[in-house]
Amino acid sequence: MKFLSRFYIDGFILGILAAAVLGSIFPASGTGQTVLDWATRIAIGLLFLLNGARLSPTEALRGLQHWRLHSVVLIATFVLFPLVGLAFRVLVPGVLSEDLYTGILYLCLVPSTIQTSVAFTSIARGNVAGAIVSASLSNLVGVFLTPVLVILLMSTEGGAAIDLTSITDIVLQLLVPFFVGQLLRPFIGDWLQKYREPTKFVDRGSIFLIVFWAFSASMSEGVWNTVSLTQVIGVVAVCAALLASVLAITTFTGRVLGFSTPDQMVIIFCGSKKSLAGLAMASVLFVGEPVGLIVLPLIIFHQLQLIVCAAIAQRYARRNLEQSHSAAQQ
Repeated sequence: MKFLSRFYIDGFILGILAAAVLGSIFPASGTGQTVLDWATRIAIGLLFLLNGARLSPTEALRGLQHWRLHSVVLIATFVLFPLVGLAFRVLVPGVLSEDLYTGILYLCLVPSTIQTSVAFTSIARGNVAGAIVSASLSNLVGVFLTPVLVILLMSTEGGAAIDLTSITDIVLQLLVPFFVGQLLRPFIGDWLQKYREPTKFVDRGSIFLIVFWAFSASMSEGVWNTVSLTQVIGVVAVCAALLASVLAITTFTGRVLGFSTPDQMVIIFCGSKKSLAGLAMASVLFVGEPVGLIVLPLIIFHQLQLIVCAAIAQRYARRNLEQSHSAAQQ
């Protein structure tokens, strides 16, 4: 265990890997898939309800007004990522096929994920209010901006369409539970501040469900049968390089621009993520094209970002705990 802790591999990360393996071996189908979908939605809603109950209205308003923070996250998501993705064009055809490169570029155009960005920011003791606003704003903007970027930067045979139901999903599944939590804060807020275990359990549980769902869906749709092992290794390497580049740039940017440590957590976790909502968008944006291959890099990147950001979040959480203990002893 000491050897694993040197690399920040703990039960949380092992749980993510276990969820991926179980989703691949036992993919849900039929009624099981329906139950899994609802369970994931409920867990995500509960996550935002608890975060809403834990945040004071003053903190929430401060998060909404922090325009510099949200601007940096949006630039990282919709400017930095696309620029890096365009630069990776040099890897065709040596490392990536045309279809796989299309997938790499497409993942660079989708919005940031909400639930995991907020969960990791919470674990790292960052600015949760800022993370909720930044990630939600990224998704709302992405509903309109992602199709536009696809049209401008990629060639698609089918027409790009905007799915306005995505806005409804964000409001009902994420924002409504958050505001319900705000209403419940006078009754359960103090208890949640004193006992953080319930929120921690929901944070991690929602991530496990998302990972299981992603691998279960990819196995059910036969995505892994359309590529060779060499191609998969190439995509993993490119996704790892992409994630490392963005994490390095967002970390450096947060420090150079003078953001506080909690706000730096928001920039790192919200600015480096990509949402699996891009899977649904792809089926509309790439009509008549090999959607399975196009979304494969997004699936791989999503799993890499969870594992890497879990390690980063745990590292910051441990550092904050050590600092708290040191301050208490002085």
